[in-house]
Amino acid sequence: MKILDKIVEDKKIELKDLSSKIPVTLLEKRSLFSRQCISLKNSILNSPSGIICEFKRKSPSNNNINYETNIIDVVEGYQNAGAAGVSILTNKKYFDGDVSDIIETRDISGIPILRKEFIVSEYQVIEAKSIGSDAILLIASILESKEISKLSSLAKSLGLEVLVEIHSFDELKKISSNDIDVIGVNNRNLDTLEVDISNSEKLFDKIPDQFVKISESGISRVESILRLREIGYQGFLIGENFMKTSDPMISAYNFIKNVENEI
Repeated sequence: MKILDKIVEDKKIELKDLSSKIPVTLLEKRSLFSRQCISLKNSILNSPSGIICEFKRKSPSNNNINYETNIIDVVEGYQNAGAAGVSILTNKKYFDGDVSDIIETRDISGIPILRKEFIVSEYQVIEAKSIGSDAILLIASILESKEISKLSSLAKSLGLEVLVEIHSFDELKKISSNDIDVIGVNNRNLDTLEVDISNSEKLFDKIPDQFVKISESGISRVESILRLREIGYQGFLIGENFMKTSDPMISAYNFIKNVENEI
């Protein structure tokens, strides 16, 4: 079984147990559920660099990215570095993340928080709102077109913004909803875990201009950002490049300032 299929299978099993313990009615009573979200789309468009920084402890391809840093310090550091937003992994089994990571950083983050998770149900969308997320990630490769439309519509009704991640033109063709704000081209093949930044170059012109366009994964050089900006990309999600260093905050600061100085 491919790793992505295994992650989704495990997530569906986990959701059955979770939704029975914490029903939607309880999620909707949480104080953060009524909070007004910060626009990720606007933050990207108004940011000089358009860079979204990620907090990630581990991944299926790297079991020890960073266990030395505190998430509150990292999120504060990303904000001070000028990040357009912060992406936080909440998947426990494969990334050692948790919904508490967003709850704990919500009060100190003045930039939008993207909940990065393998979302396959409406429960997770409602949960995302209840923990203080500003936007959710939908992965086109694990969802059908109707599911993308249904989940994005629910998200928008709750005030959340939606980032849909694609890897190919076939996945792009699944998108028919007007409830989507950002389309991200993932340069990492989630089946093989191989990275090819040219994937973003190939798909850019095929993405309708109504969406904010961002490139994700495998971005570690200022030159790559400049090349993708020249093509027309407005934002960039950078994950392991900062977290794999001993000081993600300083790494993000130096990288973002170098990008800003070149544009």
